[in-house]
Amino acid sequence: MTAISLSRARLPTTLEIDVVDEFGASRRQAIAAERALTVYLNRHEIVTLMTLGAEPEALVVGYLRNQGLLDSQADLLAVYVDWEVEAAAVVTQRLPEDLEERLGQRTVTTGCGQGTVFGRLLDATGLAPLPGTVLSQSVLGRLLHNLGAYNETYKSAGAVHGCALCRQDQVLDFVEDVGRHNAVDTLAGRQWLEATQAGEADIFYTTGRLTSEMVLKVAQMGISVLVSRSGVTQKGVELAERFGVLLVARAKGRHFQAINAEGRLVFDDIPTRRPGDRRVS
Repeated sequence: MTAISLSRARLPTTLEIDVVDEFGASRRQAIAAERALTVYLNRHEIVTLMTLGAEPEALVVGYLRNQGLLDSQADLLAVYVDWEVEAAAVVTQRLPEDLEERLGQRTVTTGCGQGTVFGRLLDATGLAPLPGTVLSQSVLGRLLHNLGAYNETYKSAGAVHGCALCRQDQVLDFVEDVGRHNAVDTLAGRQWLEATQAGEADIFYTTGRLTSEMVLKVAQMGISVLVSRSGVTQKGVELAERFGVLLVARAKGRHFQAINAEGRLVFDDIPTRRPGDRRVS
């Protein structure tokens, strides 16, 4: 494969501002950066993303990949980000024949900062069958513990979401951005742009809601277990059942709510029930 030309225009994820606290005292406070980045694909304006700016090249490649606007890693020639004009230019050997039609069909999703899905992706039928990855309670508990070592931007500034590619209880890659859809797109882009262990991932973790957009993007990455500390939406459940994705929602500590779990979840670490815990009637 021909080497892809990359700009590597990374920017700091936080900046400091002056704030006044509840005691009337002034101090410096780190806040999450938020920058506009307009994406062009072979000179066609595609979308403007709001992002931290930490991994802009991976973000735009992952976004185009997950929107079905880039079909093959081999087609990529160059990704150049210029923050002075807030633009990212992606050069590829070919474009989808129905590009203009796809761009005319946009669904605004529930992603933070408003994600967008193009060209009937929510009705996608061409996904390859997903592996029937099995998850055990003990592995899930260790994974959630290991994820506690990440979230650097969130810990210092808040206002961001994090996503991770994992191999059972090991975190292979972790990304934070102002929207969960940006974080998953960046991880998808890294899978193509960097030769890492991320391609071995069998579990995807997100701090955001398990929506249709999240399920679809993870399924496109070939991963069939999706874990979140947040809740799930009706459309997310429908697509998970359709594609064979095990959803694990509200996963905190040893607690979780699993959906589409038959034959996929091993109960090997059932916690002791405490007063006030909900009981099954």
